[in-house]
Amino acid sequence: MDKFIVNIIHRPEMVPEYSEKVTGHGKEEDISREALLTESLDIFKLQQETAHKNGLKTTIQMTYASLFNDEAVELAKEHHEKYGDEIALSLLGLPCQEFRDKYKTKDFCIWMFSMEDKKEIVNDVFGKFYERFGFYPESTGSYYMDAELTNYIKEKYPMVKCAVATCWEEGPKAYHTCNNSWYTLFDGGPWNPWIPSKQNTHAPAANEAEDSGIVAIPHLSRDLLACYDGNGSNFGTHPQNVLRGMIYDSETWEYPYLYNLIDQYRALEKYNNGYAYNMMFVGPGWMNKMGRWEAPYELLKKSYEDGMAYYGQLKKEGKLTDMTMAEFADYYREKKSYTEPECALWKDILYGSDKQLFWYADPFMRACVNMDQGGAIVDLRPYAAKLKWEVGIGTPHVQDASYPFLIQEKYRAGYFTHYAGEGTVRSAKLTYNGEEVDLCLCRTKAKFSQEGNTRILTLDPVDIEFYKLTVKLQTKIYFEEGSSNIKIERTILEMSDPNAVVELNEYMVACYGTTEYPEDMTGISLVAKNDADSKEIVYAYKCREEALAGATEVSATINAIETKVSMTTDKADVSGYVREGYAFSPMFTLGYTTTLKDKEVFASWLNLEKAN
Repeated sequence: MDKFIVNIIHRPEMVPEYSEKVTGHGKEEDISREALLTESLDIFKLQQETAHKNGLKTTIQMTYASLFNDEAVELAKEHHEKYGDEIALSLLGLPCQEFRDKYKTKDFCIWMFSMEDKKEIVNDVFGKFYERFGFYPESTGSYYMDAELTNYIKEKYPMVKCAVATCWEEGPKAYHTCNNSWYTLFDGGPWNPWIPSKQNTHAPAANEAEDSGIVAIPHLSRDLLACYDGNGSNFGTHPQNVLRGMIYDSETWEYPYLYNLIDQYRALEKYNNGYAYNMMFVGPGWMNKMGRWEAPYELLKKSYEDGMAYYGQLKKEGKLTDMTMAEFADYYREKKSYTEPECALWKDILYGSDKQLFWYADPFMRACVNMDQGGAIVDLRPYAAKLKWEVGIGTPHVQDASYPFLIQEKYRAGYFTHYAGEGTVRSAKLTYNGEEVDLCLCRTKAKFSQEGNTRILTLDPVDIEFYKLTVKLQTKIYFEEGSSNIKIERTILEMSDPNAVVELNEYMVACYGTTEYPEDMTGISLVAKNDADSKEIVYAYKCREEALAGATEVSATINAIETKVSMTTDKADVSGYVREGYAFSPMFTLGYTTTLKDKEVFASWLNLEKAN
């Protein structure tokens, strides 16, 4: 078993987000205020000291502002020599008087600038770094780095091998809990390190030709259940996230959740060939003397020291390896193959429920399976399309960098919907004598296993009770590495009447989008076909349906996101169908109906590919 790997990243931000207003006590804005700069540097020193006294090395991501500060530069050099810390370069922390004077803007998110400005800023920041240190950095990062930005950096500065490249599920949920004022929208990426493709940062590279040349790490390691269900900014191994979520005892100032969260990341080695990863990335703005959120400075400081002490203890026990970003990039390249997936069978460690989610990501898809909904797929991102999605001023997506979904239960309702219409979900229904039960209503648990290159999710059997029949059904879900599909197998283990016949309806309700708001579905091609025949609906919101006996494939081609999604089966005795939605419920449905008897099995595949 490999050890648990952690990246500790600090940045001398000098002008931390939010802090000028706090430090300035209502005075007119002045980002060159001496008190602000002094306090920011003091906090950075404290963070570095806390890591080092626990035997941990760090990656120092120098900000543009810090490159103008002699003391910050000398500190970085000293800590590199003394502790082996890496001196890297962050594309966060752009705001400072020098930047504003030069670029005449208050924008600070590198991915939101025009491509022309991105290039100029990158050259400016990298040039200033070289001027101060005499070499170029091997690591960089931001909250998000779009593919065009990454490609430019790699072309111009080929020594860069690692970057903080996205913030997991920093989309509409986080936006709403920031009073609709935090325009960082990038849902849909991996939660753990990956090699981004040249076409799209969120979509991992499938081969060397697609490889952007860097290893990407997330901005924060987050709770893969609490963060998905709610605001991710409250649930991360960044200790101040835990304080912001108020997940601590206000009398004792203890936060067992923080350690449980780190431990759950440690446990991911069970699903990833012995590999587990975590990161802690905290800017100085979170530890200013005026406090943050409802927490006083003393609690902010204590939480940081306790978090570092926990990592330090794990290292002493031989259970953790601390690496710099550049070291980690080398390790990752050696450890992982392009098609090897990232898997996480994640359980609730916060609310006391039995809820489980399974997350899967590879170069062709990101999927989430919800055991509280009978193993339904509740989030699906079609990475197979490797969708080119340019971001920033002058592009169609000034702020929204999210990778589009086909299924997303939080933005498109999932199974539990309004009185009319449908939500997006991949599930199945059983019918007997006119009674219908959706597996979304059958809570269960799952176990993970691996056979060769196939990851298998085996769900505990569920009992489905009709008025005159009880059916015990088991679901297995197979993710075959490199296949770009998900196989779902339903097995009737037993029935109270062994001679009964039930109808099974395997279905997928889907659409596309990045937010809660509907996109134009006009022109989506819905097709049911077999070797001899095919039926098509071109989406026009007319609520039409087509069915075809013996269909070998039912599919939807969504040109707007260059994606074809299909369901297939190798069983002959089926009817495949496609269904168009309507304006109030702008979805489409793909499905198969068949009959099953006791001990019979039905397998279907959900397939993703790039639409020509």
